[in-house]
Amino acid sequence: MSEVLPAFIPPNAVENPKRRKMLIAGTSALAGAGAVMAGFPFVASWQPSERAKAIAAPVEVDISQLEVGALLTVLWQGKVVFILKRSPEMLESLNKVKDFLRDPDSKESSQPEKLTAPARAIKEDILVMLGICTHFGCAPSMHNAVEGKAAFGDNSWEGGFFCACHGSKFDYSGRVYKGVPAHNARRLSC
Repeated sequence: MSEVLPAFIPPNAVENPKRRKMLIAGTSALAGAGAVMAGFPFVASWQPSERAKAIAAPVEVDISQLEVGALLTVLWQGKVVFILKRSPEMLESLNKVKDFLRDPDSKESSQPEKLTAPARAIKEDILVMLGICTHFGCAPSMHNAVEGKAAFGDNSWEGGFFCACHGSKFDYSGRVYKGVPAHNARRLSC
C-alpha cells in the first residue's frame, strides 16, 4: 500500500499548533458575537412598538367614583368608549321606549346571549359601549328626557344618545330607534 500524502503541505511548519487552535477558536467566537450583535437590531425590529402595544392593550378605568347619571368617556384602541352609570330612572326608561326601537330584544345585533335583556349589561347600572354612531361613525351626545323632548320635539324620547349629524337616536342601552339612519349598535359589555 502506498502512503497517503496531504494535498497541501505548508512551506513553514506550525510551530505551536495549540496556540493556532486557540486563536482560531477565539476569532470564531468573536465573529459569532459580532454577528449576534449586528443581527439584534434586525430581530428587535420585529417586535411591536410601544405605540402598537398601547393601542391593543386593555384599558382599566376606575368607576368607583362615577356618580349616578354621569357619563365617562375613555379611549380604547383609538375608539371612543362611553361608560355610563345609569340611574333607576334611566333603567326604567328602557322598557318605556320598547315600541319605538328597531330591535328592542337585540335579536339582530351581535350581542352575547346573556346580554339580551333591555339593560344589555352584566351590571345593570353600568353601561359600556362604543361611543360611535353606527351610521357614519359620528360621536353621539347624551340627552336626558327633558332636553331631548324640547330639542327634538319628540314625545317618545325618554333619554339616551343623539347623533346630531344625521338624527340617529339611541336609548340608554345603545339600542337604535326606528326611522333613523343608524343600524343596530354593536357594543361592548362590562
